[in-house]
Amino acid sequence: QAQLVESGGGLVQPGGSLRLSCAASGFSLDYNVIGWFRQAPGKGREGVSCIRGSDGSTYYADSVKGRFTISIDNAKNTVYLQMNSLKPEDTAVYYCTAARSHVCYESSALYDYWGQGTQVSVSS
Repeated sequence: QAQLVESGGGLVQPGGSLRLSCAASGFSLDYNVIGWFRQAPGKGREGVSCIRGSDGSTYYADSVKGRFTISIDNAKNTVYLQMNSLKPEDTAVYYCTAARSHVCYESSALYDYWGQGTQVSVSS
């Protein structure tokens, strides 16, 4: 069955870096869009970044533009989110998600598959 598994979260100081991974199984990312959403305590789920599996086109939220980079390794069926210059406001549970589409959706409700989430904490 289709599954997404995130890894790479942790605790980092402000200004530090982390790389999240999202490994897919049971389906190919080539024909999907893959997104990263995050949810901080007491807040709604926020779209962070998205990549189209077929051609690598990317989207970033304004809050992370210039600091985060999304990429895909089609051979490994895995998506990465490189997060640099992390800020305390980046603290959240980060979720990987995929949709059977060529369009990156802003609404989390339109995605088909979700990972279990990985905690990212930015604190001194």
